[in-house]
Amino acid sequence: MTNYEEIDFSPILAMTEGEVITHSRVRDIRLASGKVLALVTLDNGRDHTRPNTLGPATMFQLGETLAGLAARAAAGEIQAVGITGKQYILAAGADLSDITKVGSKENARLVAQLGHKVFGQLAELGVPAFAFVNGLALGGGLEIALNSTYRTVDASAAAIALPEVFLGIIPGWGGAYLMPNLIGIENALEVVISNPLKQNRMLKPQQAYDYGIVDAIFPAANYLEDSLTWADGVLSGTIKVDRKNEPGKIERLTKWPIAIKMARGMLESKIGTVPKSPYAALELLDKAKSGTKADGFAREDEALAELVTGDQFAASMYAFDLVQKRAKRPVGAPDKALAKKVTKVGIIGAGLMASQFALLFVRKLQVPVLITDLDQARVDKGVAYIHDEIGKLEAKGRLDADAANRLRALVTGTTDKSLYVDCDFVIEAVFEEVGVKQAVFGEIEQIIAEDAILATNTSSLSVEEIGSKLAHPERLVGFHFFNPVAVMPLIEIVKTPSTSEAALSTAFVVAKGLGKNAVLTADAPGFVVNRVLAKVMGEAARAVYEGTPVADVEKAFAPLGLPMGPFQLIDLVGWKVAAHVQDTMVRAFPDRFYANENFHALAELPEVVEKDKGGRVTGWTKAAEKVLKPVVGSTPASAATILARVQDGLAQEIKAMLDEGVVPEVEDIDLCLILGAGWPFIDGGASPYLDREGASERVFGDTFHHPVIRGIGS
Repeated sequence: MTNYEEIDFSPILAMTEGEVITHSRVRDIRLASGKVLALVTLDNGRDHTRPNTLGPATMFQLGETLAGLAARAAAGEIQAVGITGKQYILAAGADLSDITKVGSKENARLVAQLGHKVFGQLAELGVPAFAFVNGLALGGGLEIALNSTYRTVDASAAAIALPEVFLGIIPGWGGAYLMPNLIGIENALEVVISNPLKQNRMLKPQQAYDYGIVDAIFPAANYLEDSLTWADGVLSGTIKVDRKNEPGKIERLTKWPIAIKMARGMLESKIGTVPKSPYAALELLDKAKSGTKADGFAREDEALAELVTGDQFAASMYAFDLVQKRAKRPVGAPDKALAKKVTKVGIIGAGLMASQFALLFVRKLQVPVLITDLDQARVDKGVAYIHDEIGKLEAKGRLDADAANRLRALVTGTTDKSLYVDCDFVIEAVFEEVGVKQAVFGEIEQIIAEDAILATNTSSLSVEEIGSKLAHPERLVGFHFFNPVAVMPLIEIVKTPSTSEAALSTAFVVAKGLGKNAVLTADAPGFVVNRVLAKVMGEAARAVYEGTPVADVEKAFAPLGLPMGPFQLIDLVGWKVAAHVQDTMVRAFPDRFYANENFHALAELPEVVEKDKGGRVTGWTKAAEKVLKPVVGSTPASAATILARVQDGLAQEIKAMLDEGVVPEVEDIDLCLILGAGWPFIDGGASPYLDREGASERVFGDTFHHPVIRGIGS
């Protein structure tokens, strides 16, 4: 058992330099019953765009504050302690910029032990500790609550999560032991492992309450008052806290080992055995079924020390830095003061993609949105879809009735193009064919104002060519979304030689308003993400036409760590779209991209591949086999050959993109692939992975990064 009081934490004091300290401010509150609750408010003194974080100096101060409160409790001055955060935020967890400075495994262990020492004090105050989760609570922020005796949550809190596994580490300040012992093993597996691996999914407050992570949920309007009244009821014994998901003896003996075994099998089939953090977390959750809290905390100390100084965390931090910093300040974005104010949006088309655009624009920008199509039936179908989706959000409680009705009223559909006259921003979602896009823009340009912006959602066509027949080609910008539109965080903003700074600035401001991360790219075939994915899909097709079974091809690509295999990806984006992108790339770079005319025959089939329950591709449909049988060779490639070909092909293409100036730096390509293709954080993105695998050296005799960023496979 670790005695945290006897540990010398001075070696990590050096990490406090430059830390934005989150202070622990205390005030006494006399409850209605006459009892006194000392309320600790965590506040870093910044506005709510800079969340509270938990660096070493912050933790030392919180520890001193809690020690003082324990003394006051012993003296009978206070009957409870509450802990909450500044407006909208409890805490966003450990300050990761500090953790990257730890250096040695010993220092990493001290960081884990400091968290356990400080948060552990919440359970040893001598009086109950109430965590009032008034907003964002991630990682260590949520672990503050878990270490407390009772918890309430604000119904409007932005997100609640333990995202550590997503970053290549584990919840190391009590989360891996306390969570399963609070909400049961199955729920804990979801929160600690499954959600982080689903592109870092977070919990809404209602879900946190349903799981049993918090004991009560109150509306934002009177959140603190309601929480204090509730706490008074608990202290007075008039409110009994019932924890229905707390595991009992039978769950620990029978359900627990079965759930762990199933989770292990699921992990092995979905992500392989190379990523370390999910398995380390699984081990901790497994052992949490028995033994003491002190044992659980000591195990977390060792696991965190091991992972924080490992290669996968270093790669994760490179990726995390790209998403947290570079994505927030897009390279090449013009001054936002140049942007045209968007008061009405036009969408050309009313199909599924156009309807998804309309839903996103109306929800996020809350301005009138107009959709048009060739006939009224298509328009009506599009509007009905949008209204239906708004209805679903209302049913889930994510919109109230007034807000839902207001959004519905903002969406109009028509076949009358003259209604585009007052649109400031018009985006097309029509067939992926240059002539079609030129025709619709030519028609709309006659109607809209001279300074209105036109945007094309093309996935791989030349934006300059699309705009070549416009009277004002400078108003056209590429605005490439990824599917599903509501979920994928990336928009590639494409600049042609003609695009004006005003059009470009407007596109960046609109993207931000939609809650998306925008990356500027030059007008090159496939831009960034589709150019890379076309290389992946082309190499997969090449292996199949050589005679490699489709399931073997999918397995050969697994070490890339992408969220799905190449044929699963093609099935998601659509075989017609994939065939079109492949054609575009082959036309542009015939010596570097593989395509086969039979791809188009496959694209005409309603179903091309068979999949298992998990969505993984297991083989071809009978109709696809019929198309493939006459053209497939008899020289299957080995997994090693396929992987080496795709690695070298990716290294060659990324180097070519940099040489051509498609983006300013390799970091922009990695950012696009992390946000637009789900490239895993623990890989650090594509270029660090290719450096580590030796592909960069093989292809161009150098590496993308100096020194090489370590990570998976190092």
